[in-house]
Amino acid sequence: MPLSILIVEDELSIAETLQYACHAEQIQTQHVGFGQQALDTLKKQSFDMIILDIGLPDMTGFEVCKQLRRFCNTPVLFLTARNHEVDRILGLEIGADDYVTKPFSPREIVARIKAIQRRLHPETEQTVAGFQLDEHASRIYYQQQLLQLTRYEFLLLKTLISQPHRVFSRVTLMDTVWQSAEDSMERTVDTHVKTLRSKLRDIALAQNLAAAEWIVTHRGMGYSLLP
Repeated sequence: MPLSILIVEDELSIAETLQYACHAEQIQTQHVGFGQQALDTLKKQSFDMIILDIGLPDMTGFEVCKQLRRFCNTPVLFLTARNHEVDRILGLEIGADDYVTKPFSPREIVARIKAIQRRLHPETEQTVAGFQLDEHASRIYYQQQLLQLTRYEFLLLKTLISQPHRVFSRVTLMDTVWQSAEDSMERTVDTHVKTLRSKLRDIALAQNLAAAEWIVTHRGMGYSLLP
């Protein structure tokens, strides 16, 4: 799943550098230059992470972090021109997840973002052949595009992604995906596979990608995500 980052930085050149590095890694960003703007934005919109400069024009990043922690648990990475140990300790004590001093390498910032996300969500994301499964949010992305799935389509595709080369019989898929449904038949699996293939094909065509049948039919056996 593409990450979304709020960059709170009053120096436009630094913000643009961070945005460029993030976009190169398929990370979505939004930029604000004031602490109050950040707080107002976070009350209306959720992000996967916040990059927060300490030296803001209207309030310190420390104050922003203290206030946002009253209503928001989003991870925070502090940026600062100061390299004092007391500042690092204070930042971590009030709820920051990491601390980087200027000047910094944009690629290092991206690496730290990814490391924090892996630490916070060690088992919720899985990437297979263009698919990104985010179990925590019950979402699946294909080629960076969110798939609009019904409950059973999500559970079916999630099952196939979990073991991409395994051939799942229709009976196994029925027992796994439709275990709480009444009067479902094996052809229900075929119907849902058909709609999933259609949705994947639409995304491939929209992005001018070569058509690929990711969900493979094994005659007399069942389905797998990959051959």
